Amino acid sequence: MKRKKGNADRLTAGAWWSRNRWSCVILAAALVLFIVVRMAAVTFEQPQPRGDEYAEYETGVVTDILSDNTEADTVADGGYRGEQLLLAQVRSGQYKGETMQVYNYVGPLYGQPLKVGQRAVLLISTYSDGSHTATVYEYDRAVGLAVIVGLFLLATVLVGGKVGAKSLVALAVTLVCLFGVLLPALMKGANTLLMTFIVCAYVAVVSLTIVGGVQKKSVCAMLGAVAGTALALLFGLLAQALTRVDGLRIEDVEPLLQLRQTGTPIGLRGLLVGGIIISALGAVMDVTMGIASSLAEVHAANPQLSRRELFRSGMNIGRDMVGTMTNTLILAFLGSGFTLILYLYSLGLSFRQLMSSAYVSMEVVSGIASSVGVILSIPLTALITAAVFTREKQQS
Repeated sequence: MKRKKGNADRLTAGAWWSRNRWSCVILAAALVLFIVVRMAAVTFEQPQPRGDEYAEYETGVVTDILSDNTEADTVADGGYRGEQLLLAQVRSGQYKGETMQVYNYVGPLYGQPLKVGQRAVLLISTYSDGSHTATVYEYDRAVGLAVIVGLFLLATVLVGGKVGAKSLVALAVTLVCLFGVLLPALMKGANTLLMTFIVCAYVAVVSLTIVGGVQKKSVCAMLGAVAGTALALLFGLLAQALTRVDGLRIEDVEPLLQLRQTGTPIGLRGLLVGGIIISALGAVMDVTMGIASSLAEVHAANPQLSRRELFRSGMNIGRDMVGTMTNTLILAFLGSGFTLILYLYSLGLSFRQLMSSAYVSMEVVSGIASSVGVILSIPLTALITAAVFTREKQQS
């Protein structure tokens, strides 16, 4: 009996390998490619020794409030202004365990009053004579963020099951590629548009392989996702040329200009379209996988459908996705800049003035270009899927 069980196990393992070997090959090749690109994108330099004067960010806990003159701000809705003198025990770094006086400066746009027992991030400055001072940098949100992330992970696994767990792995791959490859490469002067597109195409292929494996439908979704992302890039370039907006008009780009002044060769003019590619990627993968999976089911239920009939079914399915997906992208962009849009609206600007604003134009361009990439990926994916699934029938 034990021998039969072992044979069954070997057969199961063999069947698993037969079914997933191409997924393993693609993921292994993707891992090798990631390592190579990562090594090329990052220069491994020895950290520079710090000088006699330096600053560090450490965690601490408020143990006492020595003085507090903070008061509610009559202008800011629910905000405060003033300062506190606190006693805080340092919980990390070279001053761990030490209790020191800490100033907490509060304004409507920064900081908040702290209470005894609350955690904060401390900016500790050390001087050449060995003395040091500390101020509150910000409330320590690490615990709250960890709880939120934990709830997200739990909900994804409970609702999505095995597929949800695979999607989390794909999300981790996406984050590693963005922060481990794309950003370091851009900081070294890589072409913004080309590098962003390559990384996004890589993410699409690896993510869809992890979630769906190497099947006909997932391969069709990969091709459709890469094509849709490329179309979003091209339409973004066209819209950028027509509206005459570029990466130099993006909010908070001034620190990047300062980086260029210090010799960092980061490319700024491609940032707008690069952001469009990244923002469109998730929606494009969602739509293409939905179309490909639906057409695979349709073909399985009725293998006699012609290529045109299967393509028409894909278009019918895609039209139902267009409305909600387009609204999702447009509202996401408008929501990210809602406060500034509200401010511009309060100025009583005419429609022409509002649309001529560089910021509003960039939001419109970003939302529409991403939506165009998603919309055009629908017929492309439907066409590719219909061609792949009816190829044997056409040949016979």
